[in-house]
Amino acid sequence: RELFAELAAELSDPEQYLVYQKEVAALERERGVEVQFVHPNPGFVLRTSQDGSRRCYINVCSNELMGQPRAHAEPGGHRWELPYSLAPGREELRRAGHRRLVYDVVFHPITVDLAARSPRFLRMLCDTALEAVESHCSVQLDRNNSTVLKGVSYKGIPQAPVIRSPLPGGAPKPPDDGESPLPPF
Repeated sequence: RELFAELAAELSDPEQYLVYQKEVAALERERGVEVQFVHPNPGFVLRTSQDGSRRCYINVCSNELMGQPRAHAEPGGHRWELPYSLAPGREELRRAGHRRLVYDVVFHPITVDLAARSPRFLRMLCDTALEAVESHCSVQLDRNNSTVLKGVSYKGIPQAPVIRSPLPGGAPKPPDDGESPLPPF
């Protein structure tokens, strides 16, 4: 129990979490990949149901790493580009042992601000978030009964997904000191 308590305290320590992020970034850099942690800033929450039975929540969040929204004029209106990042869904334990499904969809802060000012843009942002979860997580959501929760900006415990992008030139070659018992890759 003492070891578990120490592990829990270590994982909840913000300084230790920064060390963890630096170690993950260094490991990925050795593999030829640059990583950026996307820390979601709370926006608003959509409540819906998944597969007709399980209640789920979609946290619509913001982060500066996401691309800004862009509108392209077309006959009859505009076509919007809303870049986002989607974290894998997670199951969290609620009070009384009930479980809830939570998804985080992260947009640029300007996107979330536009939704706060315009009901039509809010509906488009909600549709984009629902579509993102459905297409990437292979689930069916109840779009007709989805609703924005008033006064709630985030459900669950925030988790920072990672954006990976290949480094130019690929992975650096490890130093060959001639003592490795393994054959080269």
